[in-house]
Amino acid sequence: MRLCSIASGSSGNCIYTGTQAAHVLVDAGISGKRVEQGLGSIGLAGRDIDAILVTHEHSDHVNGLGVLCRRYQIPVYATAGTIGALKDYRGLGKIPEELFHPVREDETFTIKDLTVMPMRISHDAAQPVAYRFSYGRTKAAVCTDLGVYNEYTVECLKGLDVLLLEANHDVNMLQTGSYPYYLKQRILGERGHLSNENCGRLLSRVLHDGFQKVVLGHLSQENNLPQLAYEAVRLEIELADNAYRADDFPIQVARRSEVSEMICF
Repeated sequence: MRLCSIASGSSGNCIYTGTQAAHVLVDAGISGKRVEQGLGSIGLAGRDIDAILVTHEHSDHVNGLGVLCRRYQIPVYATAGTIGALKDYRGLGKIPEELFHPVREDETFTIKDLTVMPMRISHDAAQPVAYRFSYGRTKAAVCTDLGVYNEYTVECLKGLDVLLLEANHDVNMLQTGSYPYYLKQRILGERGHLSNENCGRLLSRVLHDGFQKVVLGHLSQENNLPQLAYEAVRLEIELADNAYRADDFPIQVARRSEVSEMICF
């Protein structure tokens, strides 16, 4: 299996994952042109994509969706609530009805030889999900845009080889920054975004001996810094009540506007 961040951050998100046979995108929140450029850099083209899995309808996750779907007739997988919201989103243009494939939380489906399980997350969208993937014995997940996590989240993220997990903001930067009060409260709330510290705490709950790499994603451009997220997550791992240290696992920060390193596992 392979996983690569084409773009990840508050200004746009698009993650590639796949096998030799199956090629999928999690979200398409950047322009169609940028998606295609990113795919080209990893040896793929838009026509190679078998599906786009949409986590939720916010613009930083779907901006390029309409263009790509119409150009290549790519199937769109999303929850019923998200599909309804996408149909109401005028900025996407008309997406052919036959391209929509509704999915349900905790019910697996397959795209060629790749098994996918949507998982519930807490975010201020119609019916948002994260996605867990499996191929043979290998497992990965893309989990962003969650204000809080619980035991369900922890169970869904156990046993992974690779995890792309949200480290959205530094709490102090957010609280002292220029955002209006209502927006700060939204981000800090239970249906907002995961802070660096909470990302590290959640990660500490799911580490295991077979874990290969974590990618920190969806960093806020205004309220976070890559090095700050990296160090905060490492510190939480060091402080956690488990047998692991931060140096036991490679930690990579996904880039906002550049394709990240391809992870093969």
